[in-house]
Amino acid sequence: MEKYHKFRQENPVFKYKKYEITEDSELISVRYDFEIPGLAEFHPEWKFPKPETFSGSVSDDLTFERLVFSLGMVEAVSYWKATCSPEMKVECGALSEEQVQWWKKLYFMGLGEFFYINGINADFDSFVTINPVGSFSNSECKDSRQLSGCLIPIGGGKDSALTLETLKNAGLDCMCYSINNRHSISATVETAGLGKERLITAKRIFDRSLINLNNAGYLNGHTPFSAIVAFSAEITAYLYGLKYVVLSNESSANESTVAGQEVNHQYSKSFEFESDFHSYEEKYLQTGVYYFSFLRPLAEFQIAKMFVSHKKYLDIFRSCNLGGKVSPDIWCAECPKCLFVALILSPFVGRERLTRIFGKDLLNDAAMLEYFEELLGMTEHKPFECVGSIDEVNLAVSLAVRSYESSGEQLPLLLKTYKEKGLYHPELIDDMYSECCCGYNEQNLLPSDFAEILKNEMERLL
Repeated sequence: MEKYHKFRQENPVFKYKKYEITEDSELISVRYDFEIPGLAEFHPEWKFPKPETFSGSVSDDLTFERLVFSLGMVEAVSYWKATCSPEMKVECGALSEEQVQWWKKLYFMGLGEFFYINGINADFDSFVTINPVGSFSNSECKDSRQLSGCLIPIGGGKDSALTLETLKNAGLDCMCYSINNRHSISATVETAGLGKERLITAKRIFDRSLINLNNAGYLNGHTPFSAIVAFSAEITAYLYGLKYVVLSNESSANESTVAGQEVNHQYSKSFEFESDFHSYEEKYLQTGVYYFSFLRPLAEFQIAKMFVSHKKYLDIFRSCNLGGKVSPDIWCAECPKCLFVALILSPFVGRERLTRIFGKDLLNDAAMLEYFEELLGMTEHKPFECVGSIDEVNLAVSLAVRSYESSGEQLPLLLKTYKEKGLYHPELIDDMYSECCCGYNEQNLLPSDFAEILKNEMERLL
């Protein structure tokens, strides 16, 4: 907290100075200029591939400029957080007071984990003042186009693989989207039976001078990355004339990471953000693109059960943030995300296959006990990772214990510990299982035809 006040006092203003859009026959490039006066300048970049059928230019398109400006607003928070300057001066683009409040909410809620980990007691009214003083260079939007087809962001994990497989099998026209392609992403698209041309990859170039500030002791922590996915996918869908941006966020993402507090590692994956973004797009961006999450009605447990029926993905999917930093991406088999995925799959995938997937028998690893307790809800907070709810982790573990015992197989360490702590209640399992598998969260934005596809798939696989 002391650093927070010190840095704010020393660096009272953060500037979002401008964005530059250039294009050639193949790429649209965007360069942002951010500045903490007297301390640092930042110049992150994005490169979006043009579709082969693209004609004309984006240089005189107000809609595209609004999209680029908005992506800059969410990109800026990664750099602003180094000093948490009390004023963000926006010298380009334009924002109404209602929009200012929208962005403040995204920053405040999306930085909940950052504030918590750094011991910052921030309040909504005073943590930042967004001061818009700029304007847009274009005055007219291009004529609206007839949009069709789906853009599915692919992260390499089980959720987006399930969305892609389901919608492809339903006969929908699917394009895929990624930021800075990884092996598991291209492998997911290939395993789905789609050609390389079906994957659109935007390149995000992070300004590494921020790391120098972090190394010098300036503030660092989690930012709402899924909001970056949202705005950059919206740009891509607009360029390619696609009607839907189809996310794969589940209802479990709505649960707070810290018990009794509004601190959610997955805030920008929550339905609250999805709904806010959907409204912002309709009112201020007006691309005609419809943003929603196909898996929002489901819990992680349901997704895991449905996913394992598509066995072709088991050896290629990856969801590990640490392992994603190496090439080709791997399961690190040391983090809470790896453990969560192993646990949620454990009722449906045998121990030998689980060990083969992760390269280690995670259910028998004593180093995982602390994460295990966090995932079960036995500590103040869950791991700060994209993991499922406490209830469904307990259900998955209970089912795994019952399966091991019914087959006469010795319980691995974590499952044995679960029983020893008195957490195993076999008399409750069937009711918990039935309630979870039959669940359908009505807080969602699925168009009716997508809802029908999902319900049919649930009936088939659950």
